[in-house]
Amino acid sequence: MTDKKIKIAIVDDHPLIIEGLCLLFSKSTDFEVIGGFKSSEQLFDFPQLNTVDVLLLDVFLADANGIDVCLRVTKKHPKIVVLGMSSQSERSIVLQMIKNGASGYLLKSADLEEFVYCIKNALNGSIVFSKDVEKLVNKAKFDDLKSIPRLTRRETEILKLLIQGKSTQEISDELFVSFLTTQTHRRNLLNKFQVKNVAELVSFALKNGLL
Repeated sequence: MTDKKIKIAIVDDHPLIIEGLCLLFSKSTDFEVIGGFKSSEQLFDFPQLNTVDVLLLDVFLADANGIDVCLRVTKKHPKIVVLGMSSQSERSIVLQMIKNGASGYLLKSADLEEFVYCIKNALNGSIVFSKDVEKLVNKAKFDDLKSIPRLTRRETEILKLLIQGKSTQEISDELFVSFLTTQTHRRNLLNKFQVKNVAELVSFALKNGLL
């Protein structure tokens, strides 16, 4: 029976949250928490990471952005089901987590029944949300998940500067890259967002709360 338990790892920079979740899961015979980590660094140093079934990942870590950590985990360990976890739900963050490979987004205030329901459905291939998050996502039209592209770190930097009204030359000078490189990134951003010009790009980014 022990071998059939769902192996869970938790990443949260508040030890009390980890302790609380461990206590919560100890009330169910279906789960085994095999690791609790206060940082993304500790998580990636964990030698048994590839044996984890479900990773409960705090979206707001002290040492890293949970959205970036999610992408790294899902790329290196595609079999791990990642569920974003936070004390608050913000539409743009929920969408970015899903875009980066998360299978769902839960509020830390959820009870055991809700965690169990979401985890089991996520393991069966569904995208899952806490009740309050689900209301937010339903309001936001689920199709939006498809319309928000995944950006590289450099593209995100350039998008921020474009929103500030910087020209291609000004961006090149600020980031210490060539004019041609910046121009290429700009063109890639337009293609990814399927917009005609920078004005439409900035409008889309602001409307969807991407930055």
